[in-house]
Amino acid sequence: MKPQSLIRGIGLREGISLNVIEMIGVGPFITIPLIIHASGGPQAMLGWILGALLAICDGMVWAELGAALPRAGGSYEYLKEIYGPRTLGRVFSFLYVWQLMMSAPLSAASGSVGIAQYAGFIFPSLQTIVASHKFQWTSAALASLGGEVAITHGTFVAMGASALAILLGYRRVDIAGRISNWLLVGVMGAIAWVIWTGVTHFNAAQAFDFPAESFHLHRAFFLGLGSAMLIATYDYWGYYNICYLGAEVREPGKTIPRAILFSILIVAAVYIVMNISILGVVPWRELDHAAATESRFYVVSTMMQKVYGTRAGQIAAVLIIWTAFASIFSVLLGVSRIPYAAALDGNFFPFFGKLNPRGNFPSTALLCLGALTCVLCVFRLSDLVAALVVIRIMMQFILQAVGVMIFRARQPEHERPFRMWFYPLPALLALGGFVYILISRKDFEREVILAMLLIVIGTAAYLIRARARDEWPFGFRSSDDPMTR
Repeated sequence: MKPQSLIRGIGLREGISLNVIEMIGVGPFITIPLIIHASGGPQAMLGWILGALLAICDGMVWAELGAALPRAGGSYEYLKEIYGPRTLGRVFSFLYVWQLMMSAPLSAASGSVGIAQYAGFIFPSLQTIVASHKFQWTSAALASLGGEVAITHGTFVAMGASALAILLGYRRVDIAGRISNWLLVGVMGAIAWVIWTGVTHFNAAQAFDFPAESFHLHRAFFLGLGSAMLIATYDYWGYYNICYLGAEVREPGKTIPRAILFSILIVAAVYIVMNISILGVVPWRELDHAAATESRFYVVSTMMQKVYGTRAGQIAAVLIIWTAFASIFSVLLGVSRIPYAAALDGNFFPFFGKLNPRGNFPSTALLCLGALTCVLCVFRLSDLVAALVVIRIMMQFILQAVGVMIFRARQPEHERPFRMWFYPLPALLALGGFVYILISRKDFEREVILAMLLIVIGTAAYLIRARARDEWPFGFRSSDDPMTR
């Protein structure tokens, strides 16, 4: 009998759609106040533009690796192949899955907090603070590590949204897929309405009301730009979605690079037009105040209320809640399959490799991710976004930007249907951009230390497993491993 294999049925149109759907989540609807506050005015658009350029440079890294290694799993497979499937590649691929167990709940929790924020427009009492606590840990050897936990009535709405996403995802994938299609309708409707309203009621003087010394190149400007680019990076991520489905793509050498680059250009145009449209209706100082006070992040509802009245603002809130829920559902559903696949590969904890006996889906991973998402809903939106971006940059994106150059040097004979333009400049620019985001922000040490702790604990977990299983660096090392050459 011929062994079963995945069907290569995804073409360019489907690939672009998959990427765009992943990219256009709740991010731009809830992070506009944060990016305005970070930059201090409409010059925040520079962060969006540079974020798009960074996405293009990093997109070329993904495009070259995706075309050369069109396998299911994306980064998990790339890191194994580049750094050696039995040596460092095994460690890095384990750490990739390890960080997903934290970064995916951070992403889902940011969407849940967004739901609570927009629900607060309809029911203002949800913004009432029930309890709050600031915690601080200081080390002379490292830096100050702290944060703030704030529980409002809306926090319980956020937790409930996370629980509902788990409930809907806790079923066969074909049913979950149909639910996802219905959720997409609300996403596209919200974007179209925002752009139409902004274009037809645009006030150019208000949109480009730059404060004095907006573009003076002092330290505060570069710190603000770093924070703005971090938020823009959060909003652009998803252009690589097709790479996780590489084994199901037709003509992957052509389709994957084109889908990545086209989707970045499409979404960058949508985001920039949408955000400038919002600034033309809602004064940027109002958005800045919302971020400063950690309240009234429901910018789209505010926009619709100004133009059409309160009822329109409430309808907009429902649409954005729908959009945010689609984002949460997509993240938890998709990421739950990665620790399952890694467990089957023998490179993650075996209990994640179990399927639900009724629906044949990875229920253990889904429940673990969902439980952590509920816990993280007590943190501030800005803290969730910063932690998510820094963890993924340090434990995935930097490794790939460096890895694509190592891959070329160590395996020059490997077939590469797509070679990044102006190699190695895009990889170096992506690497430089990610490092800039890591260190060019106020109190950047906090998230960097968190990521380092995650790396240390994850490495210790890998070494304990490797010791028990007699794997590298304690056991067998293949002579044909790329890292031994």
